[in-house]
Amino acid sequence: MMQQTPVVLDVDGSVGPLTQEKRLPLADWQELVRFGCGLRSFRRFGQAMQQQLPAQHGTVLMGSGDFHHLSWPLIERSIAQKGFSAKHPLRVVVLDNHPDNMRFPWGVHCGSWVRRVAMHPAVSQVHVAGITSQDIGSAHAWENYLRPLRAGKLTYWSCGVDTGWARRVGAGKAFRSFADIAELVQALSSHLHDWPQDTYLSIDKDVFAAEVVRTNWDQGRMLEEQAVQLIDALRGQIAGSDITGDVSSWHYGTWWKRLMSAGDGQDTQIDAATLAGWQAGQHALNQRLIQRIALSSTS
Repeated sequence: MMQQTPVVLDVDGSVGPLTQEKRLPLADWQELVRFGCGLRSFRRFGQAMQQQLPAQHGTVLMGSGDFHHLSWPLIERSIAQKGFSAKHPLRVVVLDNHPDNMRFPWGVHCGSWVRRVAMHPAVSQVHVAGITSQDIGSAHAWENYLRPLRAGKLTYWSCGVDTGWARRVGAGKAFRSFADIAELVQALSSHLHDWPQDTYLSIDKDVFAAEVVRTNWDQGRMLEEQAVQLIDALRGQIAGSDITGDVSSWHYGTWWKRLMSAGDGQDTQIDAATLAGWQAGQHALNQRLIQRIALSSTS
């Protein structure tokens, strides 16, 4: 199979050069879009991105996990281009250490975008898998948008987190808890294989254990071979894909972004030598993931 052209949304300069890539120069948007922004600003960015994207392409790389909300317009673009609808819906699988379904009343940010995708009428369901973050624990229960969970449009696949609160709010069926990541991956792999459907795959590399790759967010426990198992389970089903979770150093000029970033325990101030080492590992992993996703692509 011929690998489709990977696209780099070059907002933060963190993604290394890829074979036959299409790189979109978007650095001027970094402060505005990074971490989060208002919907009006986000729509302007989306238009600028759409104008530069080629009609056909492979996996999109977005740089830091601070930009994971860019998956939202990419998924909507895939829906529009390929004619997905309520009768012929798209499934979305997100590998992430966080649910990305957290309340954010001022627009959209990297931890809130999943709700908007899950409630799209052309999306059958969103599976967020690999969560070990306490974002879905009882202390943060109130922060999770309940509507997509209760509606059966969103499922959390997690391990090591007490999610008993979900049953008390009528969302118990949306939570799949496991003793370890290996058990989680086996169950999800079987589900994806047994219930084939056109799927958009989004990978945030903070789902991986720190010995696999380093990111600037708290990380999960997934191993590379476990992610590959999930990608392989989607053989012939992947209609679109993106990768985020690269690492870059940045000082927010916007006060609320500095405050919220610090509150989330994010590390965006990384010395040059450490950053270079982390980015080298990131680059090698990106290349391997792109190649593996291409094998499971629908075209």
